[in-house]
Amino acid sequence: MIGHELREFVDRVMDRHAINEEDVKVLQRYVLLDDVLTRDTIDVLIALDRAVPATCAAFADYLVALVVDYAVWESRPTGVIDRDKAHWLVTTLSAGEGPTRTAQRIAFEIVREAERCDEILLGFVLRKGCAKVPGFSAERVLLAS
Repeated sequence: MIGHELREFVDRVMDRHAINEEDVKVLQRYVLLDDVLTRDTIDVLIALDRAVPATCAAFADYLVALVVDYAVWESRPTGVIDRDKAHWLVTTLSAGEGPTRTAQRIAFEIVREAERCDEILLGFVLRKGCAKVPGFSAERVLLAS
């Protein structure tokens, strides 16, 4: 379940069909400031990345950092992407017409940051065009596992 502030934020950016740098500041300073992140919140933000046609680079950067921090360091087991987390991430990142460029970055950065990563997410990173992500190399992904 998502909070009222996040629902209002989603409605506002969906009406405008855009997320700009000011929206990112609002998201950081007011909407998510005191919220405990959940998978539902992450799912909503990743869906926004898919649904809003005009997003600024600051939103992509913030979303990547937020999801990596949540998946790798805030949710248990810490530092590990187990089968359950990997399945959730692949499902949410690939929903709709497949992963966006930001979703590809998220997957790659999670694999890079995690101490251990389930093969489901590793395979996703290797199969889903993450080669378009700056700094990607299949060798780095395999070494990260």
